[in-house]
Amino acid sequence: MIKKKYAQPLFMIIMSFGMSVIIGAVVTIVHTGFNDGFFDRFLVALTFAFPIAIIAAFTMAPLVRPIVNKIASED
Repeated sequence: MIKKKYAQPLFMIIMSFGMSVIIGAVVTIVHTGFNDGFFDRFLVALTFAFPIAIIAAFTMAPLVRPIVNKIASED
């Protein structure tokens, strides 16, 4: 088990990976089709998308969190 203080960063990393897989697959299919070589093209897209998604998640979270806290109610 990991310590509770690492839960949020781990969540953001796993969420970034999941989103990168989905978006990378969809964009690869839209641009090149689902045919021979799809998996190789998808892996190339994923190697670019995943690091960008992690950077975006860790950059955006501190900016978005106060906005969400402001508009979310206690109910």
